Amino acid sequence: MKNLLLVFALFLGMTVFSQETTNQFSLNFLVPSAEYEVSVSEKSTVDFDLGVGFGYTNSKFGGEHFGIFPGFETQYRYYYNLAKRADKGKKTSENSGNYIAGVAYLTSGDPIFGDLEYINDYRGFVGPSWGLQRIYPSNFKLNLNLGAGLGFNDFEGTYFAGLISIKLGFKLGKEK
Repeated sequence: MKNLLLVFALFLGMTVFSQETTNQFSLNFLVPSAEYEVSVSEKSTVDFDLGVGFGYTNSKFGGEHFGIFPGFETQYRYYYNLAKRADKGKKTSENSGNYIAGVAYLTSGDPIFGDLEYINDYRGFVGPSWGLQRIYPSNFKLNLNLGAGLGFNDFEGTYFAGLISIKLGFKLGKEK
């Protein structure tokens, strides 16, 4: 409960101090999640994503298992090409641009649904990434994120890990 209150306080604090770029809420459907991106400066945002991930395995010895796992991700994003996009007449509103980011995520080893249970109680990742985000006139949202960093869990400790993330969804609300 303490951790939930801390996340809520951080989320509320970032909303209060937001400035120029767009704050936006979206729902993603490829990997179901709710996402809120909060402006902290003219070219920087903090993105919060709460959702679920899927796991599946099938082997001769263990059989077929699947699970749906809860997860939380946050990113500090710096949008570096907004002026260049604007000069070319491309959309930059609603944080449509390329960015570099610091990424952190944490997910459970126990499923909320299904029978696939991992040895570890949690898994996580911390590291840098490059990404692009586009919000189309229909409010359809595409976000691609590629990175590498430090993976960790309570069983193996720390290790090198890659990050590949594709999010498809819809931004809710109208452009301001």
